[in-house]
Amino acid sequence: MAKLSVRDVWKSFGAHEVLRGLSLEIDKGQMVCLIGASGSGKSTLLRCLNLLEPVDDGEILLDGQDITDPDLDPQPVRQRIGMVFQSFNLFPHMTAVENVLLAPRRIRRKRREELLPEAEALFARFGLVDRMGHYPDQLSGGQQQRVAIIRALAMRPEVMLFDEVTSALDPALVGEVLDVLRALKAEGMTMVLATHEMAFAREAADKICFLDEGRILEEGPPSAIFGAPREDRTRGFLARVL
Repeated sequence: MAKLSVRDVWKSFGAHEVLRGLSLEIDKGQMVCLIGASGSGKSTLLRCLNLLEPVDDGEILLDGQDITDPDLDPQPVRQRIGMVFQSFNLFPHMTAVENVLLAPRRIRRKRREELLPEAEALFARFGLVDRMGHYPDQLSGGQQQRVAIIRALAMRPEVMLFDEVTSALDPALVGEVLDVLRALKAEGMTMVLATHEMAFAREAADKICFLDEGRILEEGPPSAIFGAPREDRTRGFLARVL
């Protein structure tokens, strides 16, 4: 059974169809990279997976359970599926560790003292233990994005979604965030990434999905998508970005 199954999902905003009968299987421990031009549906798909956007039709299954059921409480699902955006969204008046502890304290209902050792371990794991007491404006963009990833991991998710997490970073800082993604993959985290980092996708992904006008036009291992794409539109896109 796939960890996440997307089955014939449709999503429109007004008259604009953003996802058009999209289907996708994501196995436990897989890293799936979504590529495609801006407006192809990558971000909307991620937001539907995290239930930030309701689907108009179709199903999304998490461990076989339909999480798009309108009678389902979305909050427990969002705890199992973490999401990190391209903008860091850290509270500027809180230190890095306070940003990380906020959601676990409110949602997991644990005291700060109980959560602090776990948070310290996450900061240490990603080379930021000496920045725990810093405010966001005292951190580099790469450090802020790593804090945002730590904040999502503090909820102990089973799946992580990343929406262009390097696009707002100075090129010199991109590598440190990609190293975090490599570490999570090595630990067996199930991940879905919308990304323009083609070299990283080629190297690290288990599966590449090329989205075009709200559909997955082509999918397969990086060697197939980058080495021998079948579709003209895939070849055209890769010719522009590589």
